[in-house]
Amino acid sequence: MTPLRVTWVQPEDLIAHELRQATEDGRDATGIASRWKAAGGTTTPFPGGASTPPAPPPLRALAIRLLDELAEIPSPLATREPTDLPTIRSLGSPRRSPESGGVGEIHALHAAWLGRAVGCLLGKPVEKLPLDGIRQLARATGNWPLTSWFTARGLPEELAAAYPWNRRSAPTSLAENIDGMPEDDDLNYPLIGLLLLQRHGPAFTTTDVARLWLDELPAGRTFTAERVAYRNLLDGIEPPRTATHRNPFREWIGATIRADIHGWTHPGDPVAAAEQAHRDAVLTHTANGVYGAMFAAAAIAEAAHVKDVHACLRAGLSMVPPRSRLAEAVRLGIQLAHDEADFNLVVDQLHTALGAYHWVHAVPNAALLAAALTHADGDFTGSICLAVSGGWDTDSNGATAGSIAGLLAGHPDALPARWTAPLKNRLATTVAGFDGVGFDTLAELTQREVRRA
Repeated sequence: MTPLRVTWVQPEDLIAHELRQATEDGRDATGIASRWKAAGGTTTPFPGGASTPPAPPPLRALAIRLLDELAEIPSPLATREPTDLPTIRSLGSPRRSPESGGVGEIHALHAAWLGRAVGCLLGKPVEKLPLDGIRQLARATGNWPLTSWFTARGLPEELAAAYPWNRRSAPTSLAENIDGMPEDDDLNYPLIGLLLLQRHGPAFTTTDVARLWLDELPAGRTFTAERVAYRNLLDGIEPPRTATHRNPFREWIGATIRADIHGWTHPGDPVAAAEQAHRDAVLTHTANGVYGAMFAAAAIAEAAHVKDVHACLRAGLSMVPPRSRLAEAVRLGIQLAHDEADFNLVVDQLHTALGAYHWVHAVPNAALLAAALTHADGDFTGSICLAVSGGWDTDSNGATAGSIAGLLAGHPDALPARWTAPLKNRLATTVAGFDGVGFDTLAELTQREVRRA
């Protein structure tokens, strides 16, 4: 019988990711890395989240000990990359809109939900593919620069073999296969966020988020930092330690993809949106992982009020400690997009500067998102296509770009029908009570929470 390998939680699989995290945040882990390699472990993270075959018990026991030792090494970046909200506030310069607040236009919320779904769906078939593969697949089918859905029609067999589509996503996300919006964690989390506000209101606590996950979020629909935090909850570990206990993914993109609901429900108030996103994020993330969520929530809140994408990015950036790696990366993305007319060259420079990070890390993806939104200058198709064409976490970046660009568009009819019609106003999900829900209904439910907030 083939053993069941649960991804993203086995100690022997986490250790290589934690060693990489140590390098990124300036901790000296060379001694621990040497001990791990001498025992037969690898310092190269497994791309699928699990090794094969599973580690023998002595190696797994060593991995547990080394993970705990790594957690004791202080980071020299801690003072400029804090996680607690008061210190984050003290380092930043939050920007409030001249006229904060509002009820949230239902048509804009409808466009935001649709935009998030469209951008996510566009990026799904090429998730995990290298940048060159994305470019070659699009070129081979006459879709470069990227302007439409990916397709396998007309694709040479040798290219399809060299760069296979995401096997889980392609059956529902290639142009010829789309029939409504399929399930994806980038849409599941906004639904969970909506449930959170319905049950607890805007004053929810991080513990409320944890309880809701255990009640309503299937464990198998969580990944990376969220799966580790879920495991920690089941082990009796309480927030915010759920984000730090043997969790090497705590600065990845997971909290960012949960941020939209906090921005949508605080139109014109990026400060409140970012603070609400922080309470959600610290269940699973620290430092740059939290900043990604605060950045996105604030930018989305601003987009619901001020129809200027560049003002949205400034509002988002104002919530982030200015000397953090995420803030520096976002500024780089914006500057490159301002200076370079060819977005492919922008992407190449970002991959050169930030390519050492994992493709799901919050830092490079925030930079790419900011660059795509800047270069597209508010255009919906440009925003999602540039975000996806830049690689890394394609479906997550496409989703956030689509959410912001949808809000800026202000109405579902302002989004091209070639993007929205294939969704058929239908969202599939395993979040109880929402399977098959329409995006118009989600907009109505979201507006109720805007009024309550």
